[in-house]
Amino acid sequence: MDTSSPTAPDHAGVVVPPPLIYLACFLVGLGLQQVVALPRLPAAPWRLVGVALLASWLALTVASFRRFLAARTSVIPVRPTTALVIQGPYRFTRNPMYLGLLSLYLGVACWLGLLWPVLLAPVLVWVVQRSVIQREERYLERRFGGDYRQYCGRVRRWL
Repeated sequence: MDTSSPTAPDHAGVVVPPPLIYLACFLVGLGLQQVVALPRLPAAPWRLVGVALLASWLALTVASFRRFLAARTSVIPVRPTTALVIQGPYRFTRNPMYLGLLSLYLGVACWLGLLWPVLLAPVLVWVVQRSVIQREERYLERRFGGDYRQYCGRVRRWL
């Protein structure tokens, strides 16, 4: 059901591409490490955690992209969404691509033993939620109405 108004743009209006937000936060973490050095995470357990997180990023990203391709809708938040994707990983989380990017972000940080990016992860989640997810949610509710509200009632935003 399309409940979009003729004056509202037919996209979420996300200003900064989400991968750039994750990258910027990681770079801030690297910069902080140079200014206020924190001890590195021990390689032995944290590299394994990093590998597991990188594997989850790959799985979530591939599965999410496949669902979008199958639905013939765009993954790019400044393009119109033509279908409500609720299968695959979208049955468990409304934002598997952003969860996947967080897994990539944390996986690289753990692999490299960097504590600053790990400590900045809650700030990153807050920024993504405020600047990306909330815009997308308003757009999807406007675009799909009750179908989207029902989906939100069944599936959590993150996990």
